[in-house]
Amino acid sequence: MSELARDAYIDGRWEPGSRRFVVRDPYDDALIAEVTDSDDAVVDAAIDAAARAFRTWRTRPGAERGKLLGQLATCMLADERRLGELCVRENGKALKEAIAEVRYAASFFTWFAGEAERAYGEVIPASNPGQRLVVTREPVGPCALITPWNFPYAMLTRKIGAALAAGCTVVAKPAELTPLGALAIAELAHAVGIPPGVINVVPSAHAKQVGARLLASPAIRKLSFTGSTAVGRQLLEAAAHDIKRVSLELGGNAPFVVLGDADVSAAVAGAVVAKFRNGGQSCVAANRFIVEASVQDAFIAGLLPAVARLVLGRGSDPGVDLGPLVDDASVAKVKRLVDDAIAKGARVLHGTSPTRASGPGARLVAPVVLADITPAMALWREEIFGPVIAIRTAADEADALAQANDTEYGLVAYVFTRDGARQTRFIEGLETGMVGVNDGLVSTAQAPFGGIKHSGLGREGSRHGLDDYTQLKYAAIRVS
Repeated sequence: MSELARDAYIDGRWEPGSRRFVVRDPYDDALIAEVTDSDDAVVDAAIDAAARAFRTWRTRPGAERGKLLGQLATCMLADERRLGELCVRENGKALKEAIAEVRYAASFFTWFAGEAERAYGEVIPASNPGQRLVVTREPVGPCALITPWNFPYAMLTRKIGAALAAGCTVVAKPAELTPLGALAIAELAHAVGIPPGVINVVPSAHAKQVGARLLASPAIRKLSFTGSTAVGRQLLEAAAHDIKRVSLELGGNAPFVVLGDADVSAAVAGAVVAKFRNGGQSCVAANRFIVEASVQDAFIAGLLPAVARLVLGRGSDPGVDLGPLVDDASVAKVKRLVDDAIAKGARVLHGTSPTRASGPGARLVAPVVLADITPAMALWREEIFGPVIAIRTAADEADALAQANDTEYGLVAYVFTRDGARQTRFIEGLETGMVGVNDGLVSTAQAPFGGIKHSGLGREGSRHGLDDYTQLKYAAIRVS
């Protein structure tokens, strides 16, 4: 990767800015790069570039926009090894997961390359024979995209893909911990010929300052944010001043329900996928395991050896399943939640509470399995964001559903049952935007990703993902 890709990317050029911040490897704190710390002048330049480019980008036929997105996907896949290794260095996840993320991220460019040609309008039958009622979809305008560190490629591409397909331009602010993946995407976008100003990337260690600057600009017509509910609430309030369009993908507290008739082996396999992807640092990670009493012993008996087989280590090492957590604060949070649960009566079935350590590997957190969880424990309410399985017993189906909905969040839920009627009751009864039925992995580019309640607004991916970047225009045409 060239040294240029450590700078902000604005209007097709690399902008070094006047200040820098450092990016470090989560495994050993080794210095990876010094990156432009975008100040107000840099952010304003990016907004201006996006506004200028929007005038012409919006007029390009959808097929042309889609062709460029398809080329960008092809470049990502051809470069997946380098991109994956870069992700391991700045994020810490296992290399096999990092490469899988690159492929998943590229799939959004591929999907929206097709959707760019399918931004259909409609003709409405008129009551008056001399009138035609026509509805078209137009791009919202320049968009601000703010993304988190846990999936630095995928969280960005599913926003960029939809925005560019719709005819919008973007100013992207990646997470301070993982800005290099976003800059790598900008580098590839430049290489395939996406016009200057269509994609702009402003890395910064001052997220609040950059967010405020973006939202204060009347040129920015939409904000798409993935991150915590607390920050999302602040951004929503700020966006209200200028009546900007807002999409929010926020926190989760996913229930993983295993009912008495479940295929236990499938439930165990699903649990490992739903819990330990990226070390549990995922908004769709299973957070609360709710197991019907009649099958709990069998589920635990299958789960413990599966957890024991997981390999912990540096993400780039062969055979590693779980890399380090991203920073010290993440380790401290997991320790606090595990210690709190144990102090309030949780039974430790596997592992121990994380220890405070220093030096290489200090952020490696081995899997922990806890049973006898109660609502009095903090991890019942809070998103763990770490490799901890917390099991609570359910008396029956009704009790399991009530426990699953006992949260202010509503992003995703998982339920394992072989009974078709039970599947339907849970799909309809769960207060979430997504449900995995006998499956621990729900994310895919062609399906609408998003939640309800305090988990957010809007949907990403799928044909519905284009809607958040378009607005309807209705024309009543007198023809006679």
